[in-house]
Formats: sequence, structure tokens, C-alpha cells
Amino acid sequence: MSDVSVSAPRIIAIANQKGGVGKTTTAINLAASLAESGQRVLLIDIDPQGNASTGLGIEPGQRRHTTYDLMLGEAGLHDVVVETAFANIWLCPATTDLSSADIDFGNNEKRSSLLRAALQQPSARAFDYVLIDCPPSLSLLTVNAMIAAHSVLVPLQSEFFALEGLSQLLLTVQQVRKANPDLRIEGVVLTMYDGRNNLSQQVEQDARDNLGPLVFETVVPRNVRLSEAPSYAMPVLAYDSTSRGSQAYRALAREILARHGAQQQLEGQV
Repeated sequence: MSDVSVSAPRIIAIANQKGGVGKTTTAINLAASLAESGQRVLLIDIDPQGNASTGLGIEPGQRRHTTYDLMLGEAGLHDVVVETAFANIWLCPATTDLSSADIDFGNNEKRSSLLRAALQQPSARAFDYVLIDCPPSLSLLTVNAMIAAHSVLVPLQSEFFALEGLSQLLLTVQQVRKANPDLRIEGVVLTMYDGRNNLSQQVEQDARDNLGPLVFETVVPRNVRLSEAPSYAMPVLAYDSTSRGSQAYRALAREILARHGAQQQLEGQV
């Protein structure tokens, strides 16, 4: 891995304190979709369950250095990053060591910004995008991700009460802005969507009424191929490139790239 990017990568934390909303599925498949478009993507797994690591084919025995070592300062970013079997995707793997992060990092005065410091290392400039797969909680690990990130992408399951938990996440983002004033909401993406189901349609309407343009036009459908792909340790784009799940994540990547392209043009005019 060489430092080829002329600027710092765009860092997106993928977070929702509720489990089972498609967070890791989104992290893996958005990474794959951005990579397919030619972006160099680093996926950082900071979930102690390590599902993103397993989902990209990096078995526990291959995780010699992990995100835990990176945050603890016992390994540099270039030591931790491993190349996956998928073009343009690299990974910082996780293990259950991270489950004790709140205790292990608790006495460190900079405990909330350990990941940000790690991503300021020169080797981070080898990437265009850094995606951070957060644990399903608003823990010290998730706060680290938000302080390191430019933005937060929120997967929102198309089910009853979906919006209720979102308010706590948005409150956490507001609190984190004291340490990271530029943090913004990248957007909310509806997952596990079934257009034949009145409930899915109602959740979508409520989300768009309440959050407006923060909600991506793309919705990720319930899709058998999306569910099957992790058991084969690959993104759905590699497992079944033509599936509805693959098409949805490609569309999401296009939306994100279009937004960032427009922002870069505006920044260049200032």
C-alpha cells in the first residue's frame, strides 16, 4: 500500500445504536460499490463482533494486528491495514478485544479521539474513502468514530418505531460536535425495505416528512442475495452482481459521490 491520494480521505462513520438494521451490510456493500467506481476504500471495523471483518473474508487467525492495537497505539495504521480479496478494498479488522475498550481506554485523557489521531497518520492518505463500521451502541467506540469522521451515515430499518431511536443518535452527534465541530449527517438510508408492505411505505413517508433531504433517494430492499452474501464472506456485488441488493448499493454510492462532487466544486469556488 502506497500513499497515492493527494488529499486526506473522506471519513464516514456508519452508525445506529439499534442492532439488526443493516449497518454492517451497508458498510461492506457501500465499500464495495465505491470501490467498483474506482475509489480506494478503507473499511475500519470497530465492532467487537468483527462481522465486517468476517464478511470481507478476513478470518480471526489472519487478524495479527487489529483496530484495538491501532487505538491503543501499539500498532501503526500501515501495520493494521490488510488487503482484502476485493479490488480497491482494504480493512482494519476487529476482534473481541474491543469489547473491553471502555475500560482499557478509560484512563486515557484522549480516549475519545484515539481513532482520529490514528487516521491522521500519513498512510491514511492512500485512501479516498474511510468507512467506519460502528458497534450497535452509543459507546466510547462509536464516539471515537464520530470524532474521527466528517459525517455519519445512518441505516434505518423500515419497521415500526424506527424513527424513535434516531433522536438519541442525533443528540449524540450534537454532543460530539463540541469535539468535532464539522461533523454532519451524511444521510439516512432506509434498509430492509419492502415496497409491497404498507408499513415500509409509512416509515419511508414519516422519515422523508421529518428529515427531508437527509433521507437518501435510494432505499435498500429486503433481498435474499444480500442475506446470503455474508455466509460466503463477500459483498453482494461479488456474490450476485445483478441482484436488487447490488443495484441498490450502487445507487447509494452514486448518490454519495454526487453529493461530494458538488461539495468539492463549491469548495473550489470559495
